[in-house]
Amino acid sequence: MSNVISSFLEQLNRFAGFGIGLASLFTENVLAHPCIVLRRQCQVNYHARHYHLTPFTVINIMYSFNKTQGPRALWKGMGSTFIVQGVTLGAEGIISEFTPLPREISHKWNPKQIGEHLLLKSLTYMVAMPFYSASLIETVQSEIIRDNTGILECVKEGIGRVMGLGVPHSKRLLPLLSLVFPTVLHGVLHYIISAAIQKFVLLILKRKTYSSHLAESTSPVQSMLDAYFPELIANFAASLCSDVILYPLETVLHRLHIQGTRTIIDNTDLGYEVLPINTQYEGMRDCINTIRQEEGMLGFYKGFGAVIIQYTLHAAVLQITKIIYSTLLQNSV
Repeated sequence: MSNVISSFLEQLNRFAGFGIGLASLFTENVLAHPCIVLRRQCQVNYHARHYHLTPFTVINIMYSFNKTQGPRALWKGMGSTFIVQGVTLGAEGIISEFTPLPREISHKWNPKQIGEHLLLKSLTYMVAMPFYSASLIETVQSEIIRDNTGILECVKEGIGRVMGLGVPHSKRLLPLLSLVFPTVLHGVLHYIISAAIQKFVLLILKRKTYSSHLAESTSPVQSMLDAYFPELIANFAASLCSDVILYPLETVLHRLHIQGTRTIIDNTDLGYEVLPINTQYEGMRDCINTIRQEEGMLGFYKGFGAVIIQYTLHAAVLQITKIIYSTLLQNSV
């Protein structure tokens, strides 16, 4: 009988682990998408007088967009974000397969191994860059003037950007070579900060769990929770910290990518009407100086309220999932 119960608990544990991971992925890639759309629109909107630094103004403008354009206004470009993730993973796998560059860093790491691993990441971001640029356009382009593009439009536009084909762009369009440095810089810094914070938080949580196990006997329910949630919490903290720390750089990156693409965005001040993007930045340094002079230091944080909503939702889903998981386990034990 005990073997049957043990087997049942093991199956439940596996199923629950899969469910928890799925809930986290759903939150990061689907539930958070409206926040990502609005955050990017605010970042590239150099016209905006309202910076939307708090969740309250962000919720208000989201409601306005949904009312005037329908739900699609906040879910546009979601398919292209998955394509960019797929291209990134595929490129990393192919490059590591045909080069000595390691995908993972071993426990006995050395500076040479870390350098090669970061070089692999840099090459991956370079390959994914044109598709990231196309995906960015899809997420910020106003639904009012948007054509019903297919899910593979991102791939077509990305290849067209590399080959110089497709929709004609203006003379203000920055060449891909000038976008390599800011794109790779943002990607590598995001990866380094995320990895460092993830390992730090995971170490603290595991030490805390180990201490509590020594202090008192742990219930089976708590043991199963400890098997999954520390890693999810570490991933959450890593993603949050890297997004917050690199938000100003991301604003600069998105403005450089969108310049000269003839993109029309929604008016984030009014919640209706559209605006053209007519910036004339000469490069990364010029973009930083122009934002600081014309919009102030807070200009780098336009749309930051969307980040607060995004991670509040993520934290809420993690907490609800934990409660449901605990209840299921307690009822089955």
